[in-house]
Amino acid sequence: MIESQLPNSWKIALAEEFDKPYFKELQKFIEEERKSKVIYPPQEDVFATFELTPLEKVNVLILGQDPYHGENQAHGLCFSVKPGVKIPPSLVNIYKELKDDVGFDIPNHGYLVAWAKQGILMINAVLTVEAHTPNSHKNKGWETFTDAVICKVNQKEEPVIFVLWGGYAKKKLKLIDTNRHTVIQSAHPSPLSARNGFFGSKPFSKINSALRQAGKPEINFQLPLISQQRAVSS
Repeated sequence: MIESQLPNSWKIALAEEFDKPYFKELQKFIEEERKSKVIYPPQEDVFATFELTPLEKVNVLILGQDPYHGENQAHGLCFSVKPGVKIPPSLVNIYKELKDDVGFDIPNHGYLVAWAKQGILMINAVLTVEAHTPNSHKNKGWETFTDAVICKVNQKEEPVIFVLWGGYAKKKLKLIDTNRHTVIQSAHPSPLSARNGFFGSKPFSKINSALRQAGKPEINFQLPLISQQRAVSS
C-alpha cells in the first residue's frame, strides 16, 4: 500500500481518504499503469514531500499542478528535480525571481529538498504522470486526495502561508481560510506566463515576512551547491 510511505502525522490526518472508493480506484489505476508504462515519479518517491515535511512542520505550502514527465526529473516535490538533471524552465524562472527578490545565488542544480526540510510542503495537485505525457493522470483521483491535504493544512491552528502560482492553483483558494492564513498569489513561473505577473511579485520575501509576523523561523532559500559528480546536466 503506497500510503504506508507516509509519516504518522499524515497517515492519521488522511486515514479517511485511504478507505474511500476513489482512492482504492486510484491505487488500482496506478498499479496497472506501472505494469505496462513508465510512470513518474518512481513509486518510492510518490509521497516524498510528505516524508520530508510532516504535517506538524508545515509552515508554507507551495502548490504545483503535474509532475515533470521527463526521465529522472520528478521525485515527489513540485518544481524540484533530482541532482544531475537539467534545471527545468519554470524553476529557472523561480531562481531568477529569488535572485531579484532576496539576493539568491543560483545553484548548479534544481534539487529543492532543503526547502522541504524547513517546513515547505511542495505538493503537486496530481502526484503521478506517464512518461512524456503531461496531464495523463489528471482526473483519476489525485486532485480529490490533494484537496484533502490542502484542507488538513488549512485546519492547522497556527497560520500557514499558501503559495498559489497560476490560474490552476488559484482555484484552490476556496479551500483556504484567508482570515487565518496568508495567501500569496501571482502568475505561474512558466516561460508562458512569468512575464505577466510572476517576475517582480517577490513571493519569497513575502513568505519570510509572513513567517516573521507569525513568530516562526524564516526560510533560508539559499540552496547549497552539489558536487559536480552528482550534478552533471543530463
